[in-house]
Amino acid sequence: MQIDSFLQYLEYEKRYSSHTINSYRRDLSQLQMFLNNVYQVLEVKQVSFQMIRSWLAEMMDNGMSAKTINRKISATRSYFRFMLRQSLIKIDPTLKIQGPKQKKRLPIYIEERKMMLLSVQEIDYHDFEAVRNQLIMQVFYATGIRRAELIGMTCNSMYLEENQVKVLGKRNKERIIPIDDHLVVLIKQYLTLRSERLSIDNENDWVFITKRGKKMYPKLVYRIVNSYLSTVSTQDKKSPHVLRHTFATHMLNNGADLNAVKELLGHASLAATQIYTHNTIEKLKKIYQQAHPKA
Repeated sequence: MQIDSFLQYLEYEKRYSSHTINSYRRDLSQLQMFLNNVYQVLEVKQVSFQMIRSWLAEMMDNGMSAKTINRKISATRSYFRFMLRQSLIKIDPTLKIQGPKQKKRLPIYIEERKMMLLSVQEIDYHDFEAVRNQLIMQVFYATGIRRAELIGMTCNSMYLEENQVKVLGKRNKERIIPIDDHLVVLIKQYLTLRSERLSIDNENDWVFITKRGKKMYPKLVYRIVNSYLSTVSTQDKKSPHVLRHTFATHMLNNGADLNAVKELLGHASLAATQIYTHNTIEKLKKIYQQAHPKA
């Protein structure tokens, strides 16, 4: 089905992340296997709307979630549109495909008072890992950046005199995020300790490193965040992305402009940011029910 040429297009022209490309590869490989096993179809031009629909029906019968199925539909649509532009097919078989409806879930976040408890926890400022871990939590909450963006931060992307940091987001899009004086002080303390203890050049290296001086890796960042959030929250999800949700929700709850939050988060469209307004509305409902005499 010529999947490799499509994946190369995503990598070199669309500049998609390796994580996204692997997801596309997995989804399209599953489609390819289904078409081969059920219909003995090997050529992309042989694929029909009915075949795609039967693949979706099989996934639904197997109890796959609507969210996962819709992701696979999205990958499949992108692939066949690419094939159409390459003139390898004459008709896009996904044109009439409709995915199952998803239940809208509100983003999970940590309450403000609980986040305040994290910021006042006492730590040993001579302990490199303790300082680093505390700073990771503060950076996530103060900026709303993604885990991959935090891991990819370099020392020369820190504009501390201007109270700004630069991050590299999805599709290699850079954005500048303001930070407050308190966070600037914490970053300077950490960079000094990092340099003293590990004898690492602060100019051209990763900001967040392991105790052995290596670049941080996703699982370690997750463990740090999970451990910290476990001290103030009993909810199941305690990941770096929950802190991103927390940042956005708290910003909007305190009157931030939706477009400004969109830019800070690095969202491509306003629709992605609007999910956080639901949490704001839920908060207003609670205030109304508590305060109005007839509520």
